[in-house]
Amino acid sequence: MLPLLAAGCASPADPADPADPADPVDPVAPVDPVGRLGREAARRVPSEPPEPPERPPAPQSYRRWGLDAPLPAPPRPPARPLDLATRPPALPAVVDHVATADRVVFLTYDDEAERDPQFVDMVRELRLPVSMFLTDSVVGPGYGHFARLLSVGADLQNHTLDHPALRGLSYAGQRAEICGQRDKLHARFGVRPRLLRPPYGAYDPTTLRAAADCGVSAVVLWRAALTGTGLRFTHGGAALRPGDIVLVTSDDDDRGGPGLRERTTRLLRRIEGEGLTVGRLQDYL
Repeated sequence: MLPLLAAGCASPADPADPADPADPVDPVAPVDPVGRLGREAARRVPSEPPEPPERPPAPQSYRRWGLDAPLPAPPRPPARPLDLATRPPALPAVVDHVATADRVVFLTYDDEAERDPQFVDMVRELRLPVSMFLTDSVVGPGYGHFARLLSVGADLQNHTLDHPALRGLSYAGQRAEICGQRDKLHARFGVRPRLLRPPYGAYDPTTLRAAADCGVSAVVLWRAALTGTGLRFTHGGAALRPGDIVLVTSDDDDRGGPGLRERTTRLLRRIEGEGLTVGRLQDYL
């Protein structure tokens, strides 16, 4: 088990693992108003939303966002994503790094409370593949902002309903947090997230069982976290490596520090300076 990765949150002791309760039945999908054929077609639609249409980048838009050169296009993603079901009985893998030779890193954001509309423009104009891990109780009033991010290519993933430290909670409590947010995101956006970031990076074997039962394929941590003072690495030196998962913290963690767009720009400059670019995490997991 990885240690608790975020500062400012004590780790509860691991409890004994309770017996699994009976699995609840997933909620019924909404009725398709176009009738039986439409409903049958809807069942064949993959759980993930389609890729947004390709947009030509705005001329020299990178300069608008403080970059000296365009962000290099990522390589073609693997035809078959990494097989994560490596431990019986098919528990989700826990990853802070993707094993790939592609010179890409992955940008992830948790409960981004700033809700800066210009960040949506930044993602759209740079065609920046970002993953947003959302907690309902934190971002609920601002779901419209994340709908706009989804429309310009961002991924929306699971960060639980109420942001508790999952480690130490009962199976039923952890499942309610994980499946509950999965269902919220599905109801609001039509997506069923496959990736989970446990709040504070805290998890235990019960988390993995509950996550598996909620359709999670990977528990996503991070190897580097970008704060107002720079990158903090959890292990393995102080340089970005291909496949690294990077957490960009919200302004709530460093009040008075640089805002979301400035932090992202600083990170993109470093990524380019180290000969890397940004990949889409879901293409690899």
